[in-house]
Amino acid sequence: MKKILLIPFLLCFASITIAQNYKLVWEDNFDLPQLNESQHWTVEVNGDGGGNNEMQYYRRENISIEQHASGVNCLVINARRESFGGKLVTSGRLVTRKKVSCKYGKIEARIKLPSTANGLWPAFWMMGEDYSNVGWPKCGEIDILEMGNANGINNGTQNRYFNGACHWGESWNGGSYPNYAKATTNSYSLQDDFHLYTLIWDATVIKMYLDLDKYPGNTPYYEMTINGPDVDNNPSRYFHKPFGILLNLAVGGNFTGITGNNNLSKITALPTDGSNVKMYVDYVRIYQKGIDGELYSGPALNTGINEQTMPVTRVYPNPVNDILYLSDTDEIKTINIISITGQCIKSIHTPTPELNVSSLKSGFYLLNIVYKNKLERTINLIKN
Repeated sequence: MKKILLIPFLLCFASITIAQNYKLVWEDNFDLPQLNESQHWTVEVNGDGGGNNEMQYYRRENISIEQHASGVNCLVINARRESFGGKLVTSGRLVTRKKVSCKYGKIEARIKLPSTANGLWPAFWMMGEDYSNVGWPKCGEIDILEMGNANGINNGTQNRYFNGACHWGESWNGGSYPNYAKATTNSYSLQDDFHLYTLIWDATVIKMYLDLDKYPGNTPYYEMTINGPDVDNNPSRYFHKPFGILLNLAVGGNFTGITGNNNLSKITALPTDGSNVKMYVDYVRIYQKGIDGELYSGPALNTGINEQTMPVTRVYPNPVNDILYLSDTDEIKTINIISITGQCIKSIHTPTPELNVSSLKSGFYLLNIVYKNKLERTINLIKN
């Protein structure tokens, strides 16, 4: 029985250990009243359909910084029914191209998605910084999150159906360029609250994860190897260079199966009263390990948040029987108790120096501590 328990615990512990090797190199928490366009983002303005027969016109006016009902400041991408530039709907798209980019690392965003059915197509993705020189798909594309696919609409699983994908190759080739996409029907809704989407990218593999903050033992929902011979149309040629970050909320398009102004009535996700549909982004972050091969280009991290400023919380005794004592609780925002299978058993939002864990069954746990400065520490806990 001990061996059976130990294996998943070690797998979960390995996941946490890997995550702790990364150091924050860039972030945007959207705490300023206006979008940081001088250092971080460029707002794109166009109605070209993105090459996917999308129906929206991307406007600057559809990008804002707002406070979500939960109290966090967020980037907000607004979509609405609005006639502009020959289009009947508008939305927003922004990129970090030529301002912030990286080669390898852990790239993540915490996002509250709107209800996508029917016809909305939100995405968190990356594209090679050499796009303006070599074009697409030669620049490479990494889609960390996409929702709104026609399959989810047809199956009635739109709030749980999502995918990751990569696109690459020497040319469009009539649509026969190399690509690999994998869709997942999740066990719970991704449109009810904020969820964390993470890319882990190194010299050998691209992996994508859901909700590692809540379930650190989660396995990747997408995985593709990128090593091998450096030859035309092999992934190894296209994913070992700097990529920038993109966020957008498309309306319609080939992905959704709804295209053309004459099919506007099928975009039921957009209210007919002209009110906005909102995609909230709490933060976007880039972490790296500081090893050979990594590249980062962008402003120096000046938030003062690094390993030296992380509170040194003492947790004792460990192993514990009934009462767990913690120091520095005034700096802690949330404590999550996570099982060895990655399930969040309990979240404490107003922690005190004494935490009663008598109700926990004997075994191994992870104590995930989220500080008010948004840093996190995870401690291995043994309950007697």
